[in-house]
Amino acid sequence: MKIAIIGAGSIVFCKTLFMDIVQTRGLESTEFALMAPSRRHTPQVEAFANRVIAANDLPASVYVTTSQQDALRGADYVIATFQIGGMAAFEADISIPLRYGVDQCIGDSLGPGGVFRALRTIPVAVGLARDMETLCPRATLLNYVNPMAPVCWALGTTHTPFVGLCHGVQTTMDLIAGYVGLPKAEIDYVCAGINHMAWFLQLAHRGVDLYPLLRQRFEQPEFYINDKVRGEALRQFGYFMTESSGHLSEYLPYFRKNRRALELYCDEPEFGGETGAALKWGRAVAARYEGRDMLADEPVTLPGRSIEYGSYIIEALETGRAFKFNGNVINGGMVGNLPADCCAEGPMFADGTGLHRTIVGDLPPQCAALNLTNINVQRLATQAALAGDPEALVHACALDPLTAAVLTLDEIRAMASELLEAQRAWLPHFKGKSVRPAPIISIPADVERAPVPVDPALAIMARLGKLGAQETP
Repeated sequence: MKIAIIGAGSIVFCKTLFMDIVQTRGLESTEFALMAPSRRHTPQVEAFANRVIAANDLPASVYVTTSQQDALRGADYVIATFQIGGMAAFEADISIPLRYGVDQCIGDSLGPGGVFRALRTIPVAVGLARDMETLCPRATLLNYVNPMAPVCWALGTTHTPFVGLCHGVQTTMDLIAGYVGLPKAEIDYVCAGINHMAWFLQLAHRGVDLYPLLRQRFEQPEFYINDKVRGEALRQFGYFMTESSGHLSEYLPYFRKNRRALELYCDEPEFGGETGAALKWGRAVAARYEGRDMLADEPVTLPGRSIEYGSYIIEALETGRAFKFNGNVINGGMVGNLPADCCAEGPMFADGTGLHRTIVGDLPPQCAALNLTNINVQRLATQAALAGDPEALVHACALDPLTAAVLTLDEIRAMASELLEAQRAWLPHFKGKSVRPAPIISIPADVERAPVPVDPALAIMARLGKLGAQETP
């Protein structure tokens, strides 16, 4: 079996997925093609993988290539882990909106940062899927690339079978288990919605609903302080979500729109809501390992599989051992009150016959409504990326809940224009295209209104108002 990892320069992710796969029964003989457009990091992963193979006497093999076509040729599975633009583009995603007053914590899934990451990423992801149609038409694509929902939405326009994978459900279940004081393995749940905003619709232990206890916990300061944004969303909307407080604070208009809100809800360091937390973390890691091999001192013993779904899905497809997980696919009725063509996240299972979505039904109406505020942005960002449409990208930014809570439409247009100019190196599909300027109209103090028809109801109200004023003593 051959697995191509596209974006293998993502060292930690690539290492984790490799280790998961080679210690899975039935997958030990895998050939790994590690592809990245440069050889800056992939030789480190290759050297580490070969040390693991030798130390554990594994029949696996690994090679490095800068050619996507070479990596894909004959592959059975393709894993996407790439990031377009690297730290330079990420810096613009965060710093330019911040100058306009849009304060992002992570900036990789929604908000101006998420929109522009989608613009950079979607053409590459679609190009990957098109290459797969030719070079490995029977292969399945496992997508780990953010922004997950727009990327998967765009992948749905191709003929390549795919599923988008995230670890938000697994890590949140660790938290929930801690909050309610029960072993994670003993908690039954149903979780659905959209990536980074999926809702735990059911939580139960041996048939007993756990939501009363979880809601009670979040009325206690010692629990609430651990997860303020997500806890407040639970208190106000009734259900717990899959994403961290830092992420979630960007997806809703309530928590980052002014200094008071930031200080109240986003005062936890790093990923609890700190401004630019993910960018700062990325800079720190890059500085720490500049010129060094990140994997040089990593142990080569097999530690047991991680929480990532990838190896379990491949195992299920190859061996028929069924595996249940939460995946991101084109909705197609999985979640009844979300658009059929959007990318939804919900319960799926894999077995020897393929990948299968389940039917969840409708979300609670308030949960679906919050999801739709994000889906609107995802739709327009996907449209902008596929068509190279500057107006669609402005509209995507304008409908973003956080941006709209902070900026006027004119300010949003100016911000989108500046972001586009700063990122042209990674946006070739916008060559020769710019955001249309919309200058502010200056209204002189003595301007008279044009003689145009007036709403009859307003005219009556105005006339009654004047009569009332004349009758006042």
